[in-house]
Amino acid sequence: MQYQCAKCSNTYQISPLRYKCECGGALSLVSDSRILPNAQVPAAMSLWRYREALPIGEETEIITLGEGMTPLVPLDTNAPEHFVKLDYLCPTGSYKDRGASVLLTHLKSLGVETVVEDSSGNAGAAIAAYSARAGIHCTIYCPESTSKGKLRQISAYGAELKLVPGNRMATTEAVKLAAETTCYASHNWHPFFLEGTKTLAYEITEQLGWRAPTHVLCPVGFGSIYLGLSIGFRELQTQGIIEGVPRLLGVQPDVCCPIHNAYVENLTSISRMQQTGDTLAEGITAELPIRGDNIVEALHVSNGAFTTVNDTEIAEGMKRLAAKGMYVEPTSAVVVKAYQKFKASGIIQAGDMTVSILTGIGLKASE
Repeated sequence: MQYQCAKCSNTYQISPLRYKCECGGALSLVSDSRILPNAQVPAAMSLWRYREALPIGEETEIITLGEGMTPLVPLDTNAPEHFVKLDYLCPTGSYKDRGASVLLTHLKSLGVETVVEDSSGNAGAAIAAYSARAGIHCTIYCPESTSKGKLRQISAYGAELKLVPGNRMATTEAVKLAAETTCYASHNWHPFFLEGTKTLAYEITEQLGWRAPTHVLCPVGFGSIYLGLSIGFRELQTQGIIEGVPRLLGVQPDVCCPIHNAYVENLTSISRMQQTGDTLAEGITAELPIRGDNIVEALHVSNGAFTTVNDTEIAEGMKRLAAKGMYVEPTSAVVVKAYQKFKASGIIQAGDMTVSILTGIGLKASE
């Protein structure tokens, strides 16, 4: 098991301080994973039921709060072709718990005692919670504009909180100095985080009777869900568990949508797009995704697509979900109008089975 750079193909041994390549590229994990599904054998009702497919040693102590195995239900009872995955029901209220559990398990096994992370809120809460569970001290850098509820949650877990003026990109720049001497538990840079989010693909497939849906739709900022889904479904295909990979559909806010722009213009790389205004979907504002090349590859391999939504459409999505009994934060609600747009464009056709990921709970952004 080792790291490999997606840009220059350099390889590195796994170590606590290594989170990117010398060339500046993002690292991927090269390992031999096997998925051994057997519905007849009782297993943990969490993502750790897929432990054989995770890069964690058999004797390693697991850092877990029971994350994963979240409900998969039809959005409308009279329209069963559109399912929603309620990942806002993970322990800290977001899907980020998947990556945090696997990442902190890995870092604890390396003897790491202190970590730093930058976040617009949900990832910070997840890393703080699982660091507390692991007995690891952590410091979370957040934009000053982060929802107060998310900041209180991070502090409640005992994490040291550092607020950074400016947007999400300014926060990433601020943490880099600390990352030179302290383990950087980054949900964007660290490949072990993606090993946790890939379990979304496993769960969706198992919950659908070991078959893949036609499409999976998710919010995309830096792309940890989108890439995790791509990794997971491709592993399932390699193992012969599913025949084909679902089309991966992404949605971004119209004020910060560099991946959508690259998709529309059919480009092979993603260019920086400066955020042009505020958005309710604060959790998916990434001017330049770190793993842009990986996202483009996942987009092309799955024959995926992207669209955008504005704040009015996001607010309508929140109301629609709430009317169905689902209270989510604005970033999650982007999938509602996106689904309608993909249907209108013919990308989602009548009878296609689609799963939309609901990523964060509404209690985090009650204001």
